[in-house]
Amino acid sequence: MSDGFFYSYHLGWSRPDSESLFNDLDAAGLRLSHPVTRRVTLLGPGPGPHGTPSWVTREQLVLLAGLQRLDSVDFVLWTNSGTEVPARVRRMRDGVVALEFGFGRLTRDEQEVAARAIREAIGRASVLCIGFVVDREGASVATDWSGVVINGTTFFDSWPDTLAVRHEIAAMQPQLAGVASFDQSPWMLFGSEVPVR
Repeated sequence: MSDGFFYSYHLGWSRPDSESLFNDLDAAGLRLSHPVTRRVTLLGPGPGPHGTPSWVTREQLVLLAGLQRLDSVDFVLWTNSGTEVPARVRRMRDGVVALEFGFGRLTRDEQEVAARAIREAIGRASVLCIGFVVDREGASVATDWSGVVINGTTFFDSWPDTLAVRHEIAAMQPQLAGVASFDQSPWMLFGSEVPVR
């Protein structure tokens, strides 16, 4: 297993955005409810690597993940086989909201399914998604990816599998200069999603 992850950064986040995200993830194969128990799991502060689980309704989690009353919400998504994907929605500076998904318990095949599902879900709201990063092995987990994606001011030691940033960030971040990229408006893509020409 790895410390792999998928992080994306969004503007103008609200309850309808969380509902849309969960609907799109569900349609793409990552579900809020466990495939057997049908429970929706919210993670609260507590012992263990991910906190203390409690069960809520889908509607309660949609409301909480809209961040109208909280700055951060942790929960669990599930693959069809019942593997958990820890996730977090959290408010950051300057009105940006981060969506964070952990791939640590997933097999390589499950990582691909999860990455594709998340990519499809955030892509439907690409006007609000200002960028994302995918690192299946987690080698770059210690990097301040928000500083890279939002401001272009942070340097990174390890390349992720895929990095998507706005055009103006790509132009100002020196590590991205001269690196193969692909224009997929509204982002410039770097890494494994860049088509071979």
